[in-house]
Amino acid sequence: MTRQISKSIIVNASPEQAYTLWADFSQFPHFMEHVKSVTITSPNSSHWVVAGPAGSKVDWNAELTRAEPFQRLAWNTKDNKGFMTTSGQVTFTPLPENQTEVTVTMQYTPPAGAVGDWLTTLLVKPEVSVASDLRRFKTQIEKPAVPAGV
Repeated sequence: MTRQISKSIIVNASPEQAYTLWADFSQFPHFMEHVKSVTITSPNSSHWVVAGPAGSKVDWNAELTRAEPFQRLAWNTKDNKGFMTTSGQVTFTPLPENQTEVTVTMQYTPPAGAVGDWLTTLLVKPEVSVASDLRRFKTQIEKPAVPAGV
C-alpha cells in the first residue's frame, strides 16, 4: 500500500539559501535524524545509509529526477534492497521578508504489504521523521554564521 506524506515549514532564509543547503546531500546527516551518510555516485545518483529498526542499517541508491534551481528537487529510489520504495520532491516557495516555505512531499511503499506497512508505522514513523527533519533543517539554516578564527 503506497502512502503519501506532505509536510511544510517556513524558514528565515531565501529560496536560494534553502535550496543550496538541501541540494548538498552530504549535509543530510546534520538535519535528518536517521540518515548516517549520503555518497554522491554520479551527477544524478547517490547512495544512502540510514539507521533502521532495532539498530540495523539500511542502504539504497536514489536517483535525482528533477532539479529546478531554487524551486524544486525530486527523487526516487533505484534499488531498495527489499526495504521501502520512495519517491518525492521538496519545493522552495519564496515568501515576503526573505522567508521560504519548504515543503516535502513523499510517497513510500513499505515492504511486505500490510505487515510491512504496520511495522513501518510502528518503528520508523515516516510522518514524524519528516516533520522532525524539517525542524532540524530550519535550525541548521537559521543558525548564525561563525566568524573565521573564532
